Amino acid sequence: MDKLKVALQYVLPKHLLSRLVGKLAAAQAGALTTNVIKWFIRQYKIDMSEAAQPAPEAYKTFNDFFTRALRPGVRPLCDDPQMIVHPVDGAVSQCGPIEEGRIFQAKGHHFTSLALLGNQQDDADRFAGGDFATIYLAPKDYHRIHMPIKGTLSKMTYVPGELFSVNPLTAQNVPGLFARNERVVAIFETQIGPMAMVLVGATIVASIETVWAGTITPPTGKQVFTWDYPTEGPDAITLEKGEEMGRFKLGSTVVMLFAKDALDAFAEGVKPEAVTRMGRPFAKIRD
Repeated sequence: MDKLKVALQYVLPKHLLSRLVGKLAAAQAGALTTNVIKWFIRQYKIDMSEAAQPAPEAYKTFNDFFTRALRPGVRPLCDDPQMIVHPVDGAVSQCGPIEEGRIFQAKGHHFTSLALLGNQQDDADRFAGGDFATIYLAPKDYHRIHMPIKGTLSKMTYVPGELFSVNPLTAQNVPGLFARNERVVAIFETQIGPMAMVLVGATIVASIETVWAGTITPPTGKQVFTWDYPTEGPDAITLEKGEEMGRFKLGSTVVMLFAKDALDAFAEGVKPEAVTRMGRPFAKIRD
């Protein structure tokens, strides 16, 4: 059955299916929308007591519900200046060193940082010998993405690609999954050097957004696009630790890259399959 689930993904019209679901998720359908939201809450056992608006009726569209805000104080931010924090709610897929430009995906599978970053060699060189972490967001999770450390945006890249599922089963069976799917790469300059936040699309992910540019996809592109940003002056985009930087409409994955010698060690408990909560300690900065 698992092999069949993976095999079907190669033949399904994933982009068409995803855009159709996106239109439905954006529709204001009144009682139908509310009933779908109620079903989703039951199906995935979502704790709505954490939401700023706990009532399903408060959301006009499924997308509004899926990207719901949390109540203030629900995700306290670790204020230790030596600690980077988790950017999302989810689960660690993998984390560790970038070895000879290769990133571990799952048993038997690696992909390169060069491919992940849209074959931008200058960008990949900045993370040679550094560290990575891949975090999977399940449908039940909070889907806003926050900054693990204060940073100033220097570059954004849109990379076209497939829309395979990014769940653990697919990660174990589809080679180069995260460097194969459509994605948005945001590179920030931080006190510990460059940091890449790679927002990876997936089947039925209707949209990837950033706070500075709005919706990046859809529409789906056919070539790599890059945008450069000033890192000084009045037009520089600087986001504080814990500040929102983007969001997914329907679940996906975030891959973080850090430069060589930026991190001292991952925080206690940060390992594959560990549950993450935005704002909790993720890694200690190297002195």
